[in-house]
Amino acid sequence: MSERFFEFSIESESSECWGRVGRIRTRRGDIPTPVFMPVGTCGSVKTLSPEEVCTAGATIILGNTYHLWLRPGTEILDHFGGLHRFMKWDRPMLTDSGGFQVFSLKKLNKITDEGVHFSSHLDGAKLWLTPEESMRIQRSIGAEIMMVFDECCPWPADEALAREAMERSARWAKRCRTDHPEGRDGQALFGIVQGSTFLNLRKESIERTAEIGFDGLAVGGLSVGEPKPLMIDTLDGMMPHMPKYLPRYLMGVGSPEDLLFGVERGIDMFDCVMPTRIARHGAVFTPTGRIDLTGLAWRKSDEPIDAECACQACRTFSRGYLRHLFKAKEILALRMASLHNITFMITLMGKIRAALANGTFQQLKSEFFAKYMAREEKR
Repeated sequence: MSERFFEFSIESESSECWGRVGRIRTRRGDIPTPVFMPVGTCGSVKTLSPEEVCTAGATIILGNTYHLWLRPGTEILDHFGGLHRFMKWDRPMLTDSGGFQVFSLKKLNKITDEGVHFSSHLDGAKLWLTPEESMRIQRSIGAEIMMVFDECCPWPADEALAREAMERSARWAKRCRTDHPEGRDGQALFGIVQGSTFLNLRKESIERTAEIGFDGLAVGGLSVGEPKPLMIDTLDGMMPHMPKYLPRYLMGVGSPEDLLFGVERGIDMFDCVMPTRIARHGAVFTPTGRIDLTGLAWRKSDEPIDAECACQACRTFSRGYLRHLFKAKEILALRMASLHNITFMITLMGKIRAALANGTFQQLKSEFFAKYMAREEKR
């Protein structure tokens, strides 16, 4: 291709931490970084339309390779010309590789050096997923950013088990790059760093993955059960060794506090199902912490979830009305809570980008935690 399909540039670096403001350019538009990416596991951010996700400010969403492979399947995706056209999403998309399902559905699979034998969680059908097949599925989906197929090590794990998963991930990464060379079909490919919480393995994984040559590097295998201080310590040990010129993606991590912890350590990209998952149970983010909209305290409340939030839920409805909707099991409750939580995360990330650029990140972080964690500590 004469024109680059993917480019990452750093626009400014914080003088207070490892955080930086950047921009990812793709064939379907630019992505300001650091960025929070809503998760659309099966081709939909749960309960929300693509238009609503755009209104929340999302510049990129995720699709799940494993789930889209099973349903609707690549035959349907190919027929419709990829997931963008199928779901009417015209902005960038990132797909995971199916590797996390190797971890989360471990009772249904058998891992070998060649690939993974699966039993479908839907109907028990026998499946076979390899690095090459993961690349084929992601090409059918049509994401701007694809991920290599990897093995996510569980926690806790001893060093021998973590090394085995890390080395297998490195071998699979080479196979993915061979199958999907730079520039193929206009889709970028990110490598994934593994090694559990063992810094020697993490450093080795960074070296082995970076030398293959990818468009970005992701940190996998964190937020899988380890205490949060240990996750942060692992990032502290890793980040000085991560290539500066590549976007850095912390996979599956994305509570409000995680955004601040991660950006401070130089992470550029985050995703998590948590904001929409907790919303469906009535939990929403506010500047003063997370609240449960189903609580009796909100029965007669006239106030919005967040008076400073521009989402439809906060502009239109009271906490009292939303509580009623949850108690009446009305689907509007799930939609409005999900829309608010996604908007909250994306708005917070916009504030973080501005603070990084103007040298006030530590002030923003201190003010955020002073208000937000006060309620969290009482929960």
